[in-house]
Amino acid sequence: MPVFEWEGTTSSGETRKGKMNARDADEVEKRLRGREINVSKVKKEGAGFSFNFGGRVPQDNLVVFTRQFATMIDAGLPLVKCLELLGDNEEHKTFKRIIGEVKGDIEQGTTLSDAMAKHPGAFDELYTNLVAAGEVAGILDTVMNRLAQQIEKSQKLRRRVKSAFTYPVIVLVVAIVIVIGMLYKIIPTFAEMFDDMGDGAELPGPTQLVMSMSEFVQSYFLLMAGGMAAFVVVMTAILKYEPTRAVFDDLLLKVPIFGDLVKKTATARFTRTLGTMVASGVPIVDSLDIVAKTSGNMTVEKGILYVKDRISEGQNMVDPLMETGIFPPMVVQMIGVGEATGALDTMLNKIADFYEDEVDVAVENLTAMLEPIMMVGLGSIVGGMLIAMYLPIFEMAGAIEG
Repeated sequence: MPVFEWEGTTSSGETRKGKMNARDADEVEKRLRGREINVSKVKKEGAGFSFNFGGRVPQDNLVVFTRQFATMIDAGLPLVKCLELLGDNEEHKTFKRIIGEVKGDIEQGTTLSDAMAKHPGAFDELYTNLVAAGEVAGILDTVMNRLAQQIEKSQKLRRRVKSAFTYPVIVLVVAIVIVIGMLYKIIPTFAEMFDDMGDGAELPGPTQLVMSMSEFVQSYFLLMAGGMAAFVVVMTAILKYEPTRAVFDDLLLKVPIFGDLVKKTATARFTRTLGTMVASGVPIVDSLDIVAKTSGNMTVEKGILYVKDRISEGQNMVDPLMETGIFPPMVVQMIGVGEATGALDTMLNKIADFYEDEVDVAVENLTAMLEPIMMVGLGSIVGGMLIAMYLPIFEMAGAIEG
């Protein structure tokens, strides 16, 4: 999602500026109007000759910063002093620079949330909105602790899912390397041996097939390597293109086994993030808008935005959530109970705890199931190739014995 730079004035005439992730400039203006800021300029980052040096800040550094910040605020230290101490002790150069810039903006009268919003590579929209809610409610230390927990749990969930998808990819790559290595180096040795035998006997079909594959790999090895590299580049570009990404994300939810894991992950992420925002006092419509952008799946994002639109029209959360069909009916019903009893944040966090455990179990089961399948598959391919090359030797031994 593109980043927009904006400038505007508050109702008191104070000049504000910052950066915001949004689909377009109209969305930026709409959100700023909701914060009672009169927009004077909105520009997509990267236009003209503006450059953004630095990149993203590691989440581990952000967690430590957030927890230490919360402790210092709770101890009664001024914001500027907190940022000065945190900046002095920060080892990550980019993050150190960002903390210094945030400190400088606060010294000039900018609010903490607006100062952080200028650095979306470190503080995303979820972070800055929660900080803004904490500033308004006077519970910044509480909000910072919630943010630290949110980031930690989000990182933990991301690592679990990544491990589930990484394992089969690694095994597949290893299998391809082994097979190509055998066809390029080992099989030609057998072919030379059969040529030296020169008895004129026709080789078995499996042996001829493997030798033909070996000849193809040797003749077109560089072309194959270039083709694989081009495939990776093209697929990466295709998945960054929104229409094709939307189709891929939708198919991913329907894939057997993996789709169930993706749905459980989406449910855990949705409930955890929404629960944190609701508990911090962020309005439900604004919360859903931000949660949609952090969902990680375009189908889930569209569903959450649909729910947001229906709530804006006066509906409750349960009916539109059920209509999307993304989340399990039991989850939707529990959200409805939390909404009716006024304990929505508590219910959302309980659902998140349950589904994070479900993701753990799903990852373990998936790994346990894939490990023997992948090993048997790899063993069958390599073993089949070796057997095919030894078939002529077995036949010759049988003929000699006869």
